[in-house]
Formats: sequence, structure tokens, C-alpha cells
Amino acid sequence: MERYSKQILFNDLGEKGQRNLLNSKVLVVGCGALGTVIANNLVRAGVGYVKIVDRDYVELSNLQRQMLFDESDIQNNIPKAIAAQEKLKKINSEIIIDCEVVDMNPTNAIRLCKDMDLILDGTDNFSTRFLINDVSIKLNIPWIYGGAIGSTGMVLPIIPGKTPCFRCLQPEVPETGGMATCDTIGVLNSTTSIVASLQSIEAIKILSKNEERLNNKLQVFDLWTGEFNFVEIQKNTYCTACAKHQWDFLNRGYEDVVYLCHNNSVQINPANRGVNFEDLIRKLERIDIEIKKSPYFLRFFIEDVQISVFGDGRAIMKNVSDTNQAKSLYAKYIGS
Repeated sequence: MERYSKQILFNDLGEKGQRNLLNSKVLVVGCGALGTVIANNLVRAGVGYVKIVDRDYVELSNLQRQMLFDESDIQNNIPKAIAAQEKLKKINSEIIIDCEVVDMNPTNAIRLCKDMDLILDGTDNFSTRFLINDVSIKLNIPWIYGGAIGSTGMVLPIIPGKTPCFRCLQPEVPETGGMATCDTIGVLNSTTSIVASLQSIEAIKILSKNEERLNNKLQVFDLWTGEFNFVEIQKNTYCTACAKHQWDFLNRGYEDVVYLCHNNSVQINPANRGVNFEDLIRKLERIDIEIKKSPYFLRFFIEDVQISVFGDGRAIMKNVSDTNQAKSLYAKYIGS
């Protein structure tokens, strides 16, 4: 326990709390600005099993705020989940650090979350957060919401059956274009680091069996102005999720096209379909398309559109905002 000695000296945690952490299992959904800090904090704190799920790969614009990555991850075309796992194993070899390069969606959400003690939100979109909320309530697993944009951040722990859920706070997904994003107004790395650190400490309270110390209010802050506030969220007795148990997002079916929060990017999700890399390489080489190969995905360009194809059949397309164009490119160059 020497590794955690300074943490154990903190009276409210102690050796008992540390052993509870070592016996805990968490899922970090999304390994970007929030997820990298959350995973780093929890791995160093000695959470016994940390699983990281992310669908994307490391890009240059990530390095400003996504703390586990460096330029070599870009040069080597490493997916975020794998790059994070490799770094974290060097930090703490005494725990289990697992990862999956997948898109969390209604077809795999139950499998990914089952048997976890806690789910941590490192995502950048409302649809996935509503899905996490459904799974959390259905499986009775706590989760911690975190959001960051510009210099503003917010955090809310959600305990099924005890606290208001995410749909009590935000009943419906905002309309497309109705809210600012990091692509439209940017984000400071201090903002994401503080949001993720607040999520991490609430996680440690839950996992160490100090749930009575939880801050059950919505924490909202603006680093630029120095304002910090706590907002009481009321439990909605008519809430679709926690009151009526209608799993709108878990049961909504598979989304074949998803907009991503960067660089006019679109993700194509072919249901239950993998890709044979060797077959795809032969197909593209026959029409003189240059391919960059990695153990995790293939990348090629069609005019100005960058296409990265993963083994599970997903394709992330950059510099395309029209979903019909994205579907057409997928069908033509990868398969219908």
C-alpha cells in the first residue's frame, strides 16, 4: 500500500477506503479532454479495474487538453483508448487497465456497463449521455456527468433511486445547432482539467464508500470570471427515465450516421458488420488509392475527405458534413 500512502493519510479515506478503491471497477466512456484526466486520476488513486472506451484516434488538436497523449501517438496512428491504456500501464502496473476501440451505442451499452461499480462521462455529446443515463438507471449503476466548454464547466453525480437523473436536469436532447460546442467557441484546458478532477473526487467518494460526502448539487463554474455556483436539481416525478423507466435512448435502435464534435466529421456505423482489412486494401489498391495502414485502422483520402476505417466496420470521415455524401462514400469505397 506504499504507493497510496499519502492518500491513506487522508482521514476520510484511510486504509479501508483505499481497499474499497482497489476492489472497484469503473468504466470511462470517452477518452478525450475529460476522459484522459479522469482515467489518469483514478489509475493513480488505485481503482482496481479501469476500462476505457473510445471510438476515435489521436489528432494534433487534441494535445492542447488531452493529457495522456503526445505527438508520437499521432505519428503512429494510435486510437485514443489504446494510447491511454499504454501510458497508464506504465503509471500503475498493479491494477487492471482495459480498453475497447468502439463507439458506445444501444447495441453494446449494456455489455460495456454491466458489472461496473461506476460509469464516468468523458463524452462530448448529449445522445451518449442520455444513453448512459438509461443504462445507469436500468442496471442501478451510479454515473457522473461532466461538461466543459470555453471557460465554463459543470459536474453532477447521479445515483439511481436517490438523486435526480440527467433527464431531470435536461429532459430532451437539444436541437442540432441549438447549443455552442468546442468547435464553435473553443475550450480552455484548465476548464476540462477541473471538470474531470471534480468528477474524479466524486468518483472516489462513491467507490471508497463515502457516498454521504457526495455533492449532490450541480456544480457550475466559470474560470474566466472566477464564479463557482451550486444549483439544486429537483427530482422530476414525471421523468421519462428515472420515474417512468422508459429507455428511449437504449431502445432507440442503431444510428447509422453520427455527427462528431470536430472538423466537420461524420461517423458511419454499419450494424453488426466488421471489415477485413486485407480485402479492403486489395480493393482500394486496384483503383490506385493510397492507403496508410495501422494495426487499428486504415486511412485514405477521397478528394478532400479523410476516411479512417476501423476493424468493426466503423468509418470516421473528416471534412464532410453532408450525411448523404458520407453514406455514398462508404457504400462506394468500403461496401454497402
